[in-house]
Amino acid sequence: MLKDNMLAYAEVDEILNLLEKEYRERVPEKIRSFFKEEKMPDYNPKIEIGKLLTEQNLKRETMVLLAILNINYWCDSEEEKQMFIDEMAKNEEEKRELEEKYNPDNLFKNRKNNELSSDNTDEAQSISLVEYKKQGIFKRILEKITKFFKKN
Repeated sequence: MLKDNMLAYAEVDEILNLLEKEYRERVPEKIRSFFKEEKMPDYNPKIEIGKLLTEQNLKRETMVLLAILNINYWCDSEEEKQMFIDEMAKNEEEKRELEEKYNPDNLFKNRKNNELSSDNTDEAQSISLVEYKKQGIFKRILEKITKFFKKN
């Protein structure tokens, strides 16, 4: 079994143990015992009760398992399940869009395509240079003196 899975099982088992009895008992005993038996025996995750799960540096596999448990056992109605599934789908879509947008390969391809298209079209955008004048030494000294007096 994969080490990451065993670590995730240990984290899920610890979270299940911290839940209120009502929510813990909604998960069938067979599933709870699976997590107990398959978890990494020498790994004791530290779950802080006052912190959100997203702030606790849990494994991705743990979050996926908790989402599955939520859908199957903790959602009280079909409407609640559907809302949760829709939210997860929305998050996955946003993640995919960000991965496409910030993929280094795509960034360089888009740049090359933009350069090629601007060279080939008559409507290429013109780039104007902005003149930058460096301040003279007298002006810089004068500004420092005025800043000094404004502070005092």
